[in-house]
Amino acid sequence: MPIVILHKDGEILRDEVPAKSNLVVRAGVRKFPYPDFKYRCGMGKCATCASRIISGGEHLPAPNWKEKKMLGEWLDRGYRLACQLWIEHDIELVQDVNLADGRALALLAEDKAS
Repeated sequence: MPIVILHKDGEILRDEVPAKSNLVVRAGVRKFPYPDFKYRCGMGKCATCASRIISGGEHLPAPNWKEKKMLGEWLDRGYRLACQLWIEHDIELVQDVNLADGRALALLAEDKAS
């Protein structure tokens, strides 16, 4: 079974999940990583579940059209939409930016300016 490591607010949460698990679906039915996982629509339309992949990203499929549309340049920074991922290998991730609100765009603009 894949091991998921989630970094959130200075904590490191770790658990095994069944192969082909979706973390948003698991959180929705109140299994790990609930309640520590940010999500909302579960369909790739809001970017609330955007997560930066720390390790294990090489085992993920290429971003789909929803991720490309919602994440744009954040894909280059290692972010993916958790609602679009089915975990089959160990993965480590963090939800450190809320891409669903406008402040994320400001952060991106600040980084470009520096």
